[in-house]
Amino acid sequence: MSRVSSQAPRKAYTARMPAPQRREQLMDAALDVIERDGYGAVSIEAVVREVDVTRPVFYNVFTSLDELLSALLERQESRALDTLTATLSLPEPGEDVQAYLHATVRSLVQMVAADPRTWKPIFLASIDTPPVVRDRIARDRESIRARFAMMLALVVGTDRRVDVELLAHSLIAIGEYFGRMILEDPSSVDADRLANTIGALVPVR
Repeated sequence: MSRVSSQAPRKAYTARMPAPQRREQLMDAALDVIERDGYGAVSIEAVVREVDVTRPVFYNVFTSLDELLSALLERQESRALDTLTATLSLPEPGEDVQAYLHATVRSLVQMVAADPRTWKPIFLASIDTPPVVRDRIARDRESIRARFAMMLALVVGTDRRVDVELLAHSLIAIGEYFGRMILEDPSSVDADRLANTIGALVPVR
């Protein structure tokens, strides 16, 4: 009578991949977990399970979960800031300011809607978001607020009725609120209506 093996079936061999490509794959897997289940669900086991590799494969490119998350934060922060900075161009001398504001708001709406993968961990940060992530979001928010203030100073000129710093803070708050709406239901935000309203809030010299 043949002997039936009681051993579990061996896991299929994981194909080799260059280290830089594997790093990207594992960071993408961690981002998938965060986007779907929140930061609290991220673990080495969850990451390797997401792409069906073994823990030794993980440790070939990262020494710890903290190292992976740090690399992921650097990558996503760079992508978000590069895109946002490119979208927030300053008005050209003599440019129609109202048209500039309208076009800028529309571009920001399209930017978020087109890349939810980048913006969800920022705008939809949950209660289990690690402090290091919250600190980075706060730092980047201040950087963008400063850019808003510089832009507004060009738009409103020397109008002393306007506190440019307060207006910049207000626009950041509005942007984050509607950013969340766009991510949760893109059809709920009309880009032209939002652009018209922002244009009405910003006095033009």
